[in-house]
Amino acid sequence: MAVELESISGNPSNGEEDIDEEDEEGEEDEGEEDEKEDLEEEIQPEWPNSRTLESRARRERAKVENLFRRIQTETVPLRVHDVIIKGNTKTKDSLIEAQTALLKDVSSMQDLLEASKVVNFRLQALDVFDSVKITLDSGPPELPGTANVVVEVVETKSPLSGEVGAYTKGEARSSTIEGTVKYKNIFGYGDLWDASLAYGGDHMAEVSSGVYLPRFRGLAPVTARLFLLSQDWLKFSSFKERSLGLSLGLVSSRNHDLVYTLSWRILTDPSQMASRSIRRQLGHGLLSSLKYTFKIDRRNSHLRPTRGYAFVSTTQIGGLAPDSRSLRFLRQELDLRYAVPLGFLRSALNLGISGGLIFPWGTGFLNMPSPLPERFFLGGNLSPICTLGGPIALYGFSTRLGPTEPRRQLQNNPTDGSSESGRDYLGGDLAVTAFADFSFDFPSKWCQSKGIHGHMFASAGNIDKLTENAYQNFSVRKFVESFRTSVGVGIVVPTNLFRLEVSYLSLS
Repeated sequence: MAVELESISGNPSNGEEDIDEEDEEGEEDEGEEDEKEDLEEEIQPEWPNSRTLESRARRERAKVENLFRRIQTETVPLRVHDVIIKGNTKTKDSLIEAQTALLKDVSSMQDLLEASKVVNFRLQALDVFDSVKITLDSGPPELPGTANVVVEVVETKSPLSGEVGAYTKGEARSSTIEGTVKYKNIFGYGDLWDASLAYGGDHMAEVSSGVYLPRFRGLAPVTARLFLLSQDWLKFSSFKERSLGLSLGLVSSRNHDLVYTLSWRILTDPSQMASRSIRRQLGHGLLSSLKYTFKIDRRNSHLRPTRGYAFVSTTQIGGLAPDSRSLRFLRQELDLRYAVPLGFLRSALNLGISGGLIFPWGTGFLNMPSPLPERFFLGGNLSPICTLGGPIALYGFSTRLGPTEPRRQLQNNPTDGSSESGRDYLGGDLAVTAFADFSFDFPSKWCQSKGIHGHMFASAGNIDKLTENAYQNFSVRKFVESFRTSVGVGIVVPTNLFRLEVSYLSLS
């Protein structure tokens, strides 16, 4: 506490007073001065010596440096005595305790620092906190070698949020506009409720609503979603698809996802021009499938990777419901990416290969066709760099590839030129794609600061039919020789809202 001192001085003598008065006044002055000195001594604070402060600062600095040196060179034994949670008014303690449970298992300072990073990431990923602060403090004096961890959270001020975006999907689908409204943490369990609406230029529409529970009463994270989907494939394959169903996310972690889907599907042909193979697939069907995805991504960027690798494996089995209309199939997808830095102008070479296979199962499966919507359809102007998850698209081809079949001719007026019905794309049971992309910075510093860069690329791919005994006529050499390829150069302009790419292509 700062104390302000006021200087006090005696009155000077005027020289006209007699000696006795002067003596009396002098004695009074001396008494007053003694009292003032005593008062000053009582209220004078004990200010710390500057040398003492410097010495104390040096000792504290030496302790910190010694601690960091020990952390780098040796294992510092330490265990957590208590985890203190602050700031949560609506969020249940059990939710935060579940995310911080691994802090109790640490045995060293190094483990505690690493576990704190993981806990911070997990709490931020719940998307119900505006900020998360973790403080490491010493434990009780009577328990040496212990620490207390203080987790302080700030709950989101606005639980209601929304977003609107435009997306381009593969398999020759046009762009879609999607809007989502989310409400966070209604019951305090980190629950996220959302309603979504998507509409595309190909008359694709999807309405869905879902809930995500990161952890409820000790159970594993659960995602449930109810959806109504309508897709128009008349332009390419002469059918429309409508689905009503429910999907459950049973396991969801950094590298693993397990999803169960149950939906009732209807395929129709309003044009009545579908080819024979398409007409055989029309009608009602029950999709009861389990899909497992393993994903590992060690790339330094998802939009422009310059080093690292990524791998995705997706396995799906359909036909789990005991119903004759249940779609029975096995579907496997693989995707591998690798980025190599070249050491100049931030250039890098990205290589990728992906493949997929689908086959029906059950009695007489060799003579059965695979379900039409689950087949592979290559096409769509999607960058291979930004798509990860299997043979989705082949860069540069706006229409689908693979086996086709002529549509049914209209009998109203066969001589009319408008009766030209074209062909239906049937999709494939086997799909393979590969690409190579060389990206580089421009010498301009302005372009480098904006992230504008150029690239040269080449991609190739093909699909083929294997079901209904078609595998007997399959030839690897013919399959490779019939690959479709695209080669081109382009300029990429990243923005806060989208990734703009202007390219010149040569197709073959």
